[in-house]
Amino acid sequence: MATRQISSPAIPRPGSRRLHASPAAALRRNSIPTTIRSFSRWSLCMNGSKAAGSGRDCRIPVDIRQTRTFRAVRTPAEALEQLRAVVLELSSNPPSSPSGVIRLEVPIQQQVDAVSWLHSQPVVPCFYFSGRSSRDKINAFDVYNGVNGEYKNVGEKSIISVAGVGSAVYFQQPTPFSLEDWWCIRRFLYKECPLVRAYGAMRFDPSTNVSFEWQSFGSFYFIIPQQVEINELKGSSILATTIAWDESLLWSWEKAMGSIQATLSQISSSISEFGKEEPAVVLGVNHMPDKASWEVAVRNALKAINSTGFNSKLHKVVLARSSRVHTNASIDPLHLLASLQKEGRHFYQFCIRPPQSPAFIGNTPEQLFHRLHLSVSSEAVAGTRPRGKFLEEDIQIEHDFLLSPKDHLEFEIVRETIRRKLEMICDQVIVEPEKMILKLPRVQHLCARILGKLRSEEDEFDVLSHLHPTPAVCGFPTDEARQFIEETEIFDRGMYAGPVGWFGGRETEFAVGIRSGLVDKGLGALIYAGAGIVKGTVPSMEWEELELKASQLLKFLGVNTLTTSYQKMDIGIRRA
Repeated sequence: MATRQISSPAIPRPGSRRLHASPAAALRRNSIPTTIRSFSRWSLCMNGSKAAGSGRDCRIPVDIRQTRTFRAVRTPAEALEQLRAVVLELSSNPPSSPSGVIRLEVPIQQQVDAVSWLHSQPVVPCFYFSGRSSRDKINAFDVYNGVNGEYKNVGEKSIISVAGVGSAVYFQQPTPFSLEDWWCIRRFLYKECPLVRAYGAMRFDPSTNVSFEWQSFGSFYFIIPQQVEINELKGSSILATTIAWDESLLWSWEKAMGSIQATLSQISSSISEFGKEEPAVVLGVNHMPDKASWEVAVRNALKAINSTGFNSKLHKVVLARSSRVHTNASIDPLHLLASLQKEGRHFYQFCIRPPQSPAFIGNTPEQLFHRLHLSVSSEAVAGTRPRGKFLEEDIQIEHDFLLSPKDHLEFEIVRETIRRKLEMICDQVIVEPEKMILKLPRVQHLCARILGKLRSEEDEFDVLSHLHPTPAVCGFPTDEARQFIEETEIFDRGMYAGPVGWFGGRETEFAVGIRSGLVDKGLGALIYAGAGIVKGTVPSMEWEELELKASQLLKFLGVNTLTTSYQKMDIGIRRA
């Protein structure tokens, strides 16, 4: 049984360059801050506990960071048996270091569907994340040498999807995600193993009151990494477990091993396929706000946007709606997620479920940012038009869309805002192409890609804090739009429209949590959708836009929202 161990590289010290947030904005809003990089020793946290007064620097990595990869096996059952044996052996040979993270990997010579695997497991918390399938994928066994028993690092882009249960380390706080929180996460990540990641999400606005259905998530929720996870690759898979411990944070090796062994004892070696289940009967749908209240809110937004007064600064605001679907039976969030995979290849798909919590699931087309080493990219996506029923109609809609002044205005706000924000933290920024059409199964959007080169990989936190929230889900200017949203919306967005994705040692990727909802037993489903309001918006048409966007999730719940008037409309509508 061959193993490969990786030494622990030192994390470089933070750079001297400082980025200052507006003092007025910091006082007005308690959001993800553009944090000044000078901070003293901080109370580290792990699995909900803090080491107050420990005197340790949150920038110092854990002592041991290793990946041990074993010989490939044929089936998930064999991989699980091997993991259990290795963990049992390790439990009697504890390391001498007081902190560390050790990942154990068993390659599997078959492609295991990650959603089906997760659906077969009874353990929570759980997480699922799938990038766009159009990204490059490789077969894991292209980089496996069966003769020498060596398994080279699988690149991040080889991963089709990841599903995991349990948490080796989790971070959850009621306060906004900060630079210190980012450094606490980075302690457990290392470049030499790209598959050790921190998966999670953040609230759209951490300063607002948290409703009961979002309480388990906190202001942010990340797990680093799962106790047991399946990595789905093209033609193969990896079953892995991760041991993480830190005695200074009251999470010893013994506690970590005991927790992992308890989780492994519950893992099912058989994988059940999704069968044809009888759909739950929809008893009713309640919108918050209802259509009349929505149109009032849109008119108020237009009044603020069109105001010529001295204090008029609002150019765009994105308003959202929450739709509660009542059913006669519980809705399986993973079955719903599996159904969403039929929507196409241009979506990020995710499911986050803390203990005793609803599942936050989504099928979002929008990337917030992607970082690989110093290279960073983001996307400007704005404007919405329906797809045509026939090719000729689709081409005509696309032509009108590209020439629409109103849609171009909204798109330009998003593109130029992202470009300017990246210019604050990048040496060079390129927009390519200037404007194109992103075609999805139900809708099409205006789109452009913005590329930049960071000065330091430590600027990753600045990318997140600068880009969220984008004008596509909040508005412009950000502070004014967010204040209008807080004063207008009568429900808690939670993590809808917030960042969702993962941090890695050398690569990080976040999507925008739109086209999403909460699903749970007894809760039914809460489906969220939004629309951008700009000068020239028609209030009634924005309601139809909400219906189209929500239909991506609602159609799998048996709710038909599309209306004839929307399908025949010939004016531009805005996206969220």
